[in-house]
Amino acid sequence: MLRRVLTAAIAGVALTSCSVTANDPPPAGERVVTLVTHDSFGVSPEVLDAFKAETGITVKPLASGDAGELTNKLVLTKANPLGDVAFGVDSTFASRALKEGVFAEYASPEAGKGAQRYQLDPPNRLHAVDVGDVCVNIDVVAFKDSGAPASYADLADPKYKDKLVVEDPATSSPGLAFLLGTIAEFGESGWQDYWSKLKGNGVKVVSGWEEAYTQDFSGSSGKGPRPVVVSYASSPSAEIGDDGTPRTKALLDTCYRQVEYAGVLDGAKNTDDARKVVDFLLSDKFQADVPGKMYVYPSREGVALPEAWTKAAPLPAKARTLPASQVDANREQWVQQWRTLVQG
Repeated sequence: MLRRVLTAAIAGVALTSCSVTANDPPPAGERVVTLVTHDSFGVSPEVLDAFKAETGITVKPLASGDAGELTNKLVLTKANPLGDVAFGVDSTFASRALKEGVFAEYASPEAGKGAQRYQLDPPNRLHAVDVGDVCVNIDVVAFKDSGAPASYADLADPKYKDKLVVEDPATSSPGLAFLLGTIAEFGESGWQDYWSKLKGNGVKVVSGWEEAYTQDFSGSSGKGPRPVVVSYASSPSAEIGDDGTPRTKALLDTCYRQVEYAGVLDGAKNTDDARKVVDFLLSDKFQADVPGKMYVYPSREGVALPEAWTKAAPLPAKARTLPASQVDANREQWVQQWRTLVQG
């Protein structure tokens, strides 16, 4: 799951701004669609209220852990779905959900506005809602008098010894994305040698994004000792100084693309309204709300980003990816190999 605590921890924006929660019983006779999500789902109350006013549908979010936990729950409960729609299965876990038949076929008329760029399967069971690129970030001030790294290869250079902090891919979504990015960059025959070099160059591994970014990274509020961290392409937009200049920078040659999807659950009790909710997640109104509430990029084309993003956090033009099926087939093996190499 993309760790959107960035909005709360740094920018002071509430992440889960929903007018209805999973524990609130709906009024009698009200049309309700249960939206099974990851824990970082966020939407402005007025956006949900406008959708309800237009359609008569109340969206009831049901938080179900991070992307991995969400996918596991959807698979385990597919015979008796937890809800009508699911959002938050990302490109790392999508192939498993598709293979297990979690989602029903539905081609949203809104998908042609951009979501189709990230389509995974011809039956259109999953629709891309947002894009979040995991990239190496640097503390600009820390490198003002010396050259900063710009690539994966640079991070193994002795001049950057003891400067990089990363998240554990076994416990962190950005950590896993960074690992996958190095595999995409160096191939299955070269990534382990690269990580051996990082280990020799003093890379620090922590359990999650919060610890890495807010405690170890020198460019954040924690003012830690390390000026290089694995975070997101959007992170610099939350680090604008009083002079209007970003204090941090994402290295756009180190980005790995994560896409989050939504779909109608197979066996949903409320299929017709569930389809309307998928359309809503791809609509202009919801997509315009995505950057401010979930700190990721909208999948819909032509949606304006916040002013700070256009200056400090443009969507990387070329992010690395791996086929979802390849990730699904090798993820556990790669993580175990990483553990043996880096932590063993």
